[in-house]
Amino acid sequence: MRAYLDMVDHVLTRGTVRQNRTGTPCRSVFGCFYKADLAAGYPLLTTKRVRFDSMLHELFWYLSGQEHIRELRAKTKIWDAWADGDGRLETAYGRFWRRFPAPEAGLEGEQWGSRWVSVDPQTGQRTFDQIAYVIDTLRQIKADPAAPGLRRMVVSAWHPANAAESRLPPCHYTFCFSAIGGRLNCHLTQRSGDIALGVPFNLACYSLLTLMLAKETGFAPGEFAHTIVDAHVYENHVGGLKEQLRRQPRDLPTVRIADKPFFELGPGDIALEGYDPHPPIKFDVAV
Repeated sequence: MRAYLDMVDHVLTRGTVRQNRTGTPCRSVFGCFYKADLAAGYPLLTTKRVRFDSMLHELFWYLSGQEHIRELRAKTKIWDAWADGDGRLETAYGRFWRRFPAPEAGLEGEQWGSRWVSVDPQTGQRTFDQIAYVIDTLRQIKADPAAPGLRRMVVSAWHPANAAESRLPPCHYTFCFSAIGGRLNCHLTQRSGDIALGVPFNLACYSLLTLMLAKETGFAPGEFAHTIVDAHVYENHVGGLKEQLRRQPRDLPTVRIADKPFFELGPGDIALEGYDPHPPIKFDVAV
């Protein structure tokens, strides 16, 4: 992934050093962008070992729609620092992916997609399943390339009222899909990106999600594109990233996805093949 390494070098050399909420100074750059061609291999970094298993369980936690990490904690500790003792999070990505709050009624003249809305039998709250909407829309596009949802496959993890109070509102807060020439593409927008720790996970997570959705809906793998508004490197990560820049990237691995319906897939149905990275590099989390 030369594109990732070029971004690392850009932030290290051009970043402005500043303070932030963590107390650990960082070098920040406004507006970084890169692409990865998913047909060329699965973009799991090879200049250091990325914890694929942790990322995999995180993705399926998102897809579960849970607002807590009680089950996730048994597989990975990456969210422990932001959850309370019972495992609840003020902001959980999948909760909005699968159960985004839907109003009882909108303003006059507004329409709401009731096909993807469900009602919680205990609370009566109406929620919208954004992932199911994307899958159904992709199937419509497969049947009719000019279907109305062609440029409307947007998933949001950002609820303004929640984000205003959350200890850690979503960093990768919205993504959208584009089907062009029989290939499925994904663009992720991220308000804040930890280049050493977070971005390699984001790259791997959303690329895998795109491959899963492409398989489910009959599209070929396209590109993953990523825009990071505040791309930053914490000062205690500089040495490790410079070590990565000295390493030569190796061949990308591939992933094999079981022949199951999308919502029946689990971590055991995803196989990583041909991954031969350089040794791990330890980066401490800035909480």
